[in-house]
Order: sequence, then C-alpha cells, then structure tokens
Amino acid sequence: DLLSDLKSELSGKFETIVLALFEHPRIYDANECNKAISGVGTDEDALIEILSTRSNGEIKEIRDQYRRLFKRELERDIQADTSGDFKRLLTSLVTGNREERPQPDIELAKKEATELYKAGEKRLGTDEAVFNRILCLRSNAQLRETFDQYKALSGKDIEKSIQSEMSGNLEIGCLAIVRAARNTPAYFAERLHKSMAGAGTKDEALIRSIVSRAEVDMVAIKQEFNTMYGKTLASFVKGDTSGDYKKIILGLIGE
Repeated sequence: DLLSDLKSELSGKFETIVLALFEHPRIYDANECNKAISGVGTDEDALIEILSTRSNGEIKEIRDQYRRLFKRELERDIQADTSGDFKRLLTSLVTGNREERPQPDIELAKKEATELYKAGEKRLGTDEAVFNRILCLRSNAQLRETFDQYKALSGKDIEKSIQSEMSGNLEIGCLAIVRAARNTPAYFAERLHKSMAGAGTKDEALIRSIVSRAEVDMVAIKQEFNTMYGKTLASFVKGDTSGDYKKIILGLIGE
C-alpha cells in the first residue's frame, strides 16, 4: 500500500503534510475536528476555522465522514467538549443550515442590523442569541449587506462592536464568521500569518490552512497576504520553515 510505504519512509512535519494530501478534503476536515476535541483541552481555533468556512454541503459531508470514521456524532462531541454561548455558536455552525442566497435582501439587512445593534451596543450586556442566529443563518452576501447597514446605523464597524461586547472563544468565533463572510481569502491570509508570526511556528494551523486551501483559493490568499502584510507568503514560509517541509509548502502555494 502506497500510504504504508510513505509512512515507513517519511517522518516529522513533512510526513504529516504528505499524508494529509492523500486524504479526501472532507475526510481530512473530519479528522481535524476529531483532533481538535480529543485528548486534553480543545483546539477551538481549528473548529472555528473549519466550521465557519465550509459550505452547507461540505459540513454535511464532514458530519457523515466523522460518523463513519469515529462511530459518533460530531455535533454531540462538540457539545460535550465546549460550553455556554460558544457551544451554541458551534452547534449552529455544525448543523449546516446557512442560507445560500446569492443576492442580499436590503430590507432584511436593515432589520437585522437594527436587531444586532439593539442586542449589543444599545443595551447593557449582550443578547448573544441574536448574534448567533444571524451570523450562523444568513448567507455571506446577506451578512456583508447587514454589516454595511450596521455601520450606517451605529457608526461603528461590526467587528469593533463584537470586540467590545464579547470575550474569549465566543468573540473569536463571531469575528471569524464576520471575516470569512467578508473576504475568505483575507481570513486565511490572517490565519497563515498568525501561524508563522512571533516565536515558533504553529505547524498544525499552518499545515491545515495550506492543505485545505491549496486547490481552492490559494492565489487569492497570496494576494491578500501581500496586501495585508507587505510581504509575500513565500517569504514568510522561507523564513519560518526548512528542508523538505519548506519545499512542499512552497510547492503547494505555487512558488
């Protein structure tokens, strides 16, 4: 078997990325979700990244593959491993019921922008359920229009409101949904930058972003990375990785 031979011949991070490339994308996502909630602690960032950037059909397939691989329900495992409003946010995402209308409804956007304003900036405390419902139900096109209407109404960007109204994993999750809805390649450019910036490399996050986006929108991600950070993605990879691991990542990003 080819995979058995590869496992016997390779090692380390290079082996990890080569084996990941042999997986069907949704099987890979299912395995990454399992890794995120297995063992001690939870990798909340991995769950947020996967569930906020996959389509309804892809999320359904992830759930199906998770059930086949682990004989358990992904939704239940997530609920057992998280709590509070963050658990409710992930539960909404993993059901995969987001609308997929291509054109926004302007009147609905105005109505829901007002709801978000009343649930956050306009009151003492935050009604997280309103943010959860709107952010997890509406299409990306609809959300972008709602965010524009929100700024027109409140004079404040929705991201700034979330940052002032929320904290912890719920804040991170809601911000991820907003950023992915606005510009998915820019969201992944930010994820890649975070995986390599500062001391040490967050290799699991780097590998996951590269493997999952290499055949989806990597050209756009590279452009956004250059715009956002004034350096090429390749230059960051070269400065932060080495050997065959570096070579295969550069190959996957088309450098």
